[in-house]
Amino acid sequence: MTRFHLSFVLLSAVILASCGKSVPILSLLVWEGYADPSFIRGFEDKCHCKVTAAYMGSSDELVAKLRGGSASNYDVISPSSDVATMLATTGLAAPLDLSKIPSYGQLMSALTSMPIVKSGGNVYGVPFQWGPNPLLYDTTVFQTPPDSWSILWDPKLRGKVSVWDDLSTVYMAAQVLGFDKPDPGALYNLTASQLDQVKAKLLELKPNIRKMWSTGGELTNLFQSHEVQIAMGWPLMTNQLRAQHFPIGETIPKENTTGWIDHLMITSASEHKDLAYQLLEYLVEAPTQREVISVTGYLPANPGVAQFLRPEEKKSLHLDDLDNYQKRIYFWQNVPRRDKYNQIWNEVKAAP
Repeated sequence: MTRFHLSFVLLSAVILASCGKSVPILSLLVWEGYADPSFIRGFEDKCHCKVTAAYMGSSDELVAKLRGGSASNYDVISPSSDVATMLATTGLAAPLDLSKIPSYGQLMSALTSMPIVKSGGNVYGVPFQWGPNPLLYDTTVFQTPPDSWSILWDPKLRGKVSVWDDLSTVYMAAQVLGFDKPDPGALYNLTASQLDQVKAKLLELKPNIRKMWSTGGELTNLFQSHEVQIAMGWPLMTNQLRAQHFPIGETIPKENTTGWIDHLMITSASEHKDLAYQLLEYLVEAPTQREVISVTGYLPANPGVAQFLRPEEKKSLHLDDLDNYQKRIYFWQNVPRRDKYNQIWNEVKAAP
């Protein structure tokens, strides 16, 4: 946007036998919420298979696992737009036969027209969900929505802030420093000097950080235990906390925010490509997308979802003012100097 802190979450941990024959198993490496039993069971029943899912905490974790020799362990992955291009151009993902995904033509052209997952005339990914990295806050502490990311540096919030253990926090600090002006795309290609300034800014933030969260469930728990009062998060956590009647607020500050487009890809090493195609089609069909957004609170790639939503649901998902909402989100792009970004971020984390 659940993305709970589990290295591996098995939707069905046992290979079931039917009439003496094992059912096929499809293995996923995806973001939290993308393999929730509420909608995955329908696919398992329809295709007479089992789905297992491992949840990742960051794009870099996904890349590390695939590059570290684990690519053959997964059939379907859900990379975000910051690493999708790299996966499409390095042979880790298989080119798609779009004729096997009939619902592809229903997806938002604003997403399918992007070059993110295209290479050599082939398409390597299907848009699935998208959304922002908003500012989340405890409404009992902040009666008025905070209007700037800079509030995270307020000395009054010492030990009450959480940030994502991800490069998104680097992007956010760069926004506070104004490095996204006039071109938001500059966030993804900062100079060495700018990265040094970002590092200094993040080091100033450290006294306020109670904990850096790595999965959605972890941040949800930090709010519930009142360990933190404000954080960069995902709409998924907003959904989780509201479902538990926690007084959570969500806003996009005046600087705007970064965001992501998550794609579904089939790994080139998958031994179950036909079944993987069936899963991709199932997950982007409008009825399934309706079930997915009920879990995640993210925005659907298939605008056909709207027919299944009440007016208040459309409004909460900003589907009633989509163009203006998208303008406030700087979608992640490929980061040419990603290793340097990670070096800066790791130095920040290692600092006392």
